[in-house]
Amino acid sequence: MNIQIDFERARFNMVEQQIRPWEVLDQQVLDLLLSVRREDFVPRQYRNLAFADLEIPIGFGKKMLAPKVEARMLQALALRPTDRVLEVGTGSGYMTALLARSAAHVYSVEIIPELSAQAAALLAEQKIANVTLEVGDAARGWSKHAPYDAIVFSGSVPVLADEFQRSLNPGGRLVTVVGDAPVMQARLITCTGGGAYNSAGLFETCIPPLQNAPQPERFRF
Repeated sequence: MNIQIDFERARFNMVEQQIRPWEVLDQQVLDLLLSVRREDFVPRQYRNLAFADLEIPIGFGKKMLAPKVEARMLQALALRPTDRVLEVGTGSGYMTALLARSAAHVYSVEIIPELSAQAAALLAEQKIANVTLEVGDAARGWSKHAPYDAIVFSGSVPVLADEFQRSLNPGGRLVTVVGDAPVMQARLITCTGGGAYNSAGLFETCIPPLQNAPQPERFRF
């Protein structure tokens, strides 16, 4: 049976019942979540789950992150209207849309061509033009348009490739989830200039790994 839901009410409830209680209090971020239509980036068969607190399959073995995780990452990036942003893993294009509404330009790299093409169509429907979508493997870095003011990942990495930190402008911020399941932590890395970086833990979580993410050295007997 096809159940019709009130998307505007569901969006409001998502913000008030999931996002705010998870320490997302930046009003600009909250306004953005209320204005960008998340349901438009969800596969049709899961549209009624667009605002549920879960990861939604988008095909090719990939998933959208839960809304509260996306919101916390966006808040931690503290984007400015002049920022140039790198997104590693375009996925559905929803986070791309949020980033584009907050920054000057977004470079988003997706390893699966079909997902990149789908995201391009959805972003065009939303009349979002300040995005460059590229197909490739950015798991170890994407210096093509560096330096960036902000970098964000759509999947977790056991270890973070050094290339990403080197791709940050002074004052640049990077948000990623680091670790192996079931123990992972979202971290904010800030470039303080001169090759120096600060790293701070944000929250504990567990999200799907980024495809082809570099692996740490494992001890072998």
